[in-house]
Amino acid sequence: MFRIIGTAVLATLRAEAEDARAEADRRTEDAFAADAEVARLRTALARAEGELAVLRTQNHLDNEDRIVLRKLLRTARSETADRDKVAVLFRRGTLVSAHATRKAAQAAAAADGASPEGWVSVAPGTPLPPEADVPWHVTVLPVQTER
Repeated sequence: MFRIIGTAVLATLRAEAEDARAEADRRTEDAFAADAEVARLRTALARAEGELAVLRTQNHLDNEDRIVLRKLLRTARSETADRDKVAVLFRRGTLVSAHATRKAAQAAAAADGASPEGWVSVAPGTPLPPEADVPWHVTVLPVQTER
């Protein structure tokens, strides 16, 4: 079935068709622009996630570094505090050597044949047993510097 229309109606229909094509083209361009923007945002998101992973790793390492530095600082402080003391090693009452720490003195005694397990602690102020009964002992003495 055919329909007969006038030129004015035909011109109106053609104009509407042209407007519809132009609108479709605009919408297609908008869709392509939106796709491009989505791709750009996905790339930016992936970059940001990568940076976040690096920053988390760096933060973890920084925390580990802080822990190690605290331990080193504690060690340095304790070594500095121990500089005002000296551990003196005696064998049957005779001075053998002087050391920075009690452990170093005990190690020196062990190198000279003392039993590493034979050390006992005597409370400060408690009298020591007779020297004949004690083959090795360490006494920690204060060091005083004169200027």
